[in-house]
Amino acid sequence: MGEAKVGEEFVKHEFDEAIAIQQVIVDAESQLSTTHPVASAKRAIKASLTDDRSHLKELQRLGKKHDATGEIEDVAGGLKELMETTLETATTEGADSDYYEAHAVLLNLKRKQMDSAGGMLKVARAQKDTELRDAAMAFERAQKASSKALASELATYAVQIAGSATR
Repeated sequence: MGEAKVGEEFVKHEFDEAIAIQQVIVDAESQLSTTHPVASAKRAIKASLTDDRSHLKELQRLGKKHDATGEIEDVAGGLKELMETTLETATTEGADSDYYEAHAVLLNLKRKQMDSAGGMLKVARAQKDTELRDAAMAFERAQKASSKALASELATYAVQIAGSATR
């Protein structure tokens, strides 16, 4: 186990992780918004992509104040590898179950970002940083809304896949 990060080192680490994961989200949405086999899911992902690109730029801008650049550490690296692997399988094999898995991993990444936003919000309040507070609140709301939309699409996709298996 590595040494515990405290103070500014912890804040930098949290920004690095949030930036790295947000980049993975943007990359995955860029691919799934054009290749996902379900049109409504494709539209939901495309809608999220616009906001997620904007949030990535905002995270990068705010992270600069803490010398964060999106350095990939253990958690972000593992999630990045999982997303890339499931996307690769989905796009090369093209099976519904493979796209379902990639969609599910994307949803988990977005839920991870909701947790990050909540942490950033508490840090911002503790440090009386209104700019970060406002950005974290907007980020959390956007991740929650897009997660809800993606979860609904994923559930619908599950029903579609299960229905085709009984035919």
